Amino acid sequence: MSHPSRRVFLTSLATAAMAPVVRGRRVLAQNLPARVDATALRQRIEALSMFGRPSAGTFADGVSRVAYSDADVAGRRYSIDLMHAAGLDPRVDPAGNIFGRRAGTDESLPPILFGSHIDSVPNGGNFDGDLGSLAALGALEALAAVNLRTRHPLEMVIWSAEEGVAFGRGLNGSRIVAGDVKPADLDAVWNGMTRADAIRKIGGDPGRIMDAIRSRGAHHCYLELHIEQGGTLEREGIPVGVVEGIVSIDRYDVTATGFANHAGTTPMADRQDALLAASHLTIAVRQIVDSEPGRHVGTVGRLDVTPNAPNVIPGVAQLTIELRDLSSEKLTRLAERIRLRAAEIARDTKASIEFTSSNHSAPANAALDVQEAIERSAGRLGLASQRMPSGAGHDAQMMAQLSPMGMIFVPSVRGVSHSPLELTRWEDCARGADVLLGTVLEMDRA
Repeated sequence: MSHPSRRVFLTSLATAAMAPVVRGRRVLAQNLPARVDATALRQRIEALSMFGRPSAGTFADGVSRVAYSDADVAGRRYSIDLMHAAGLDPRVDPAGNIFGRRAGTDESLPPILFGSHIDSVPNGGNFDGDLGSLAALGALEALAAVNLRTRHPLEMVIWSAEEGVAFGRGLNGSRIVAGDVKPADLDAVWNGMTRADAIRKIGGDPGRIMDAIRSRGAHHCYLELHIEQGGTLEREGIPVGVVEGIVSIDRYDVTATGFANHAGTTPMADRQDALLAASHLTIAVRQIVDSEPGRHVGTVGRLDVTPNAPNVIPGVAQLTIELRDLSSEKLTRLAERIRLRAAEIARDTKASIEFTSSNHSAPANAALDVQEAIERSAGRLGLASQRMPSGAGHDAQMMAQLSPMGMIFVPSVRGVSHSPLELTRWEDCARGADVLLGTVLEMDRA
């Protein structure tokens, strides 16, 4: 994939500025006092992909840089070296998060915090988290290059263990900073390693874990640049997504219980087929979710059948139902409709169906003033933007508990993520980084 020269990139922005639209309004592109180095950003994303790349693989083969792995440690070391080279004094907090601070003209003001993560899922991509982390560093370098000093101190962060692979829980580093941690959590074991040892491996200090907690109001705001991980922006030809909030998630474990019996000797009318009940319920989830307008989604993502033999009528079928939307009230309403339909299915199939709530994540709304700052930043670059929800979880939802939060999305090619095929075009990476920088400056004036 070729990368445009700086001149070509800026020319393309000028062309796009002929008639850009921000939320339906025409705007004029204006010069930013600084720009993120797009060439350096690409080179760093490519270099970071070496840590966790398959043996003899290429950038296109993706990365497995699971949190607390040797590849994660190496990737973190590379990132810290970049921060040192940029003149920052990086520090690792007790939870393993990496921070780099640039002083403001008024050190009494709370810092503007921005960044993302660099750990990945197994067989993941090279942009999820990496873009936001390295763009944060690029933004600080861009300001230093023109000797522009903000009023607020600026703090970049690379969060530890964002993906929910290690210890079966996501947003580990930001969750601790938000105060969601108990000493007993450190005793959890994953891959033969306690969570305390895992944190120690990446340079944290589990003995001082409570010192990682920050108080409400500790930041002026939190900003995060991220790939969309969906196909909306690319499909609609919009270069910048302005996140309205991170969706609420309700997850249910469902057990359909019938009666396991011989598949050859049990008449059809006498069967109590648990899998039949689960199949009808799976279709019902889709139908009920589709029956209301909106951006909510519903998924049956796991199905286990017992005894799972070709000549035995299934006696038990266990499945998960997950619902996501910005509105918790809508999710409650959808879940109730699904329960009512499940009761009808149980009656018709002569099986029982039991629901257990296994997870509830409250929505995290982006602050309106931060959304507007992102829109202004995109507008100054002549870029159209669109408000949208985030269907995936991000560290930003933890930081929303401490300060106003905002997220910037850039397009994902074909909406693919958590896959080696994950791809965001380099020009979109550069645009997103400049929108992040512009938003930092907008919020510094707020």
